[in-house]
Amino acid sequence: MSEVGCLFHGGKMYAIETTKLTKRYRSLFGRDILAVDGLDLKVERGEIFGFLGPNGAGKTTTVKMLLGIVLPTSGSAKVLGHDVRDVRARENVGYLPERQSYPGHMTAEGVLELFGKLSGMEGGRRKRRIGEVLELVGLDGWRKVKVRKYSKGMVQRLGLANAILHDPDVVFLDEPTAGIDPIGRKVVKDLLLHLKEEGKTIFLNSHILSEVEMICDRVGILHRGRLIKVGSVRELTLRVEEYIVEAENLPEGIERDVEALVISCAKEGGTLRLSLESPEDINQVVDLLRSKGAKVRSVQPRRVSLEDVFVELIKGEA
Repeated sequence: MSEVGCLFHGGKMYAIETTKLTKRYRSLFGRDILAVDGLDLKVERGEIFGFLGPNGAGKTTTVKMLLGIVLPTSGSAKVLGHDVRDVRARENVGYLPERQSYPGHMTAEGVLELFGKLSGMEGGRRKRRIGEVLELVGLDGWRKVKVRKYSKGMVQRLGLANAILHDPDVVFLDEPTAGIDPIGRKVVKDLLLHLKEEGKTIFLNSHILSEVEMICDRVGILHRGRLIKVGSVRELTLRVEEYIVEAENLPEGIERDVEALVISCAKEGGTLRLSLESPEDINQVVDLLRSKGAKVRSVQPRRVSLEDVFVELIKGEA
């Protein structure tokens, strides 16, 4: 990706940026529906960004605006430095919709040949890339097999091959592992990490939060059209006010002494689970334990799963 193809702000390059991006619809009954509400979002060059939210949160509408399929009501969005209304914003972008289908009589090779021609790829490059992407998605041995014989997961992987055929710098993926078996999911996960190594930017919609947690650099959580949280997976899953202390020789009743310094303390064998008013309070706890003859082995902030964070945030917005 050339530097002119990204947005430059405060020393950082952005592949995607939205400012107060808003989309309103009018329902069949004349009711005003606010699908996306003033979205401010920056996605950095070369990162895998997870875009999460419950059904109806506005995720698909957002992606369609970023692709220029749906025009925003107000606000702005840029992809690779170009306004999404500009056709140049789509020249170097790949897209995998949640659902796709291909003519059953065509082979994977034929499907990609057709779409490669439609995107204007030169013949030699097109042939070379077809072989490369089919190998990347694990379909190289199926390239001459008719699509009607493919499983749902194989069709999904063919769609992924199609999305990256022209070697785009930004790839939008909507539920890329939907309907794919565990082996296929591993293929997709490895492919996404491979694309990241190549410096590609990946914008990922997924309901499988365990996968998002494993592969995404940052995530944004959308609810009722509003971005309610954004940050790295580590930032969102780390509980800096909650600590787990592992220690030896903890004296009987030590939790009562510790509770004088913290909000709460629970003892389970050689483990103390603490809730603090401030992360700095952990130093006082460690000093106290050592003064009582305990040997502190580890002090770790408690981590929760991304799914726990997601449910907590959505319930908090209810």
